[in-house]
Amino acid sequence: MWVVKLKLKHDCIIGNRCEKFGVVLQSYDLNEEVRKNKVLTSSLHQMIGDKQDINKFTSDLKKDKRVDYFEVNENTLFLVESSKNKPVSQFSKRMFFVKPVIIDEKGVEHWEIASHEKDELIRFIEKVEPLCDVFKLLSIKSTKLKDVYFPKVLPKLTDLQKKALELAVKNGYYKVPKETNLRDLAKLMKISLATYQKHLQVAESKIMPDILSYIK
Repeated sequence: MWVVKLKLKHDCIIGNRCEKFGVVLQSYDLNEEVRKNKVLTSSLHQMIGDKQDINKFTSDLKKDKRVDYFEVNENTLFLVESSKNKPVSQFSKRMFFVKPVIIDEKGVEHWEIASHEKDELIRFIEKVEPLCDVFKLLSIKSTKLKDVYFPKVLPKLTDLQKKALELAVKNGYYKVPKETNLRDLAKLMKISLATYQKHLQVAESKIMPDILSYIK
């Protein structure tokens, strides 16, 4: 199996607003169809950021004329948009996403895609690069099939558990070396160290069993 890692940025009703409002999205592209001479793409997103920023993000997005259908439930967004020349429209049936797309607070999209045909990935790269304002090929390499990871749907977390986990991820707590510590994260969340640590531990205890189930 061949796996490509990319960073790209293009004129996108999602990415533009991530940059404008400082929101991060974990995104799944679902489907594409042609209806009444319009190309409609559907996608599912998990929004990460301050509640106030997320509210501004969704309120502004809903006003965009390219939005065909819009639904929000807590931090989950389902979107159908009319679009032309989106990078994902260049996908073929011989390719798939290894992980959800991450759209960061600068509007940059982080892709990891795979195919059993290296040439198919190269053709995709050649088609997509001209559509982007920023495009960087990080790697293209052969990977053992057992190392291709398919994430499960996240388990149900409370708002406080989710916020504790999001803060830890966003501020580099899980990076090596760590870019922050629990005390600083507790201050950001405006709760005691012990309370923050408890929320994070419970969130980790719900997520880790699913991750470990992939390790044989």
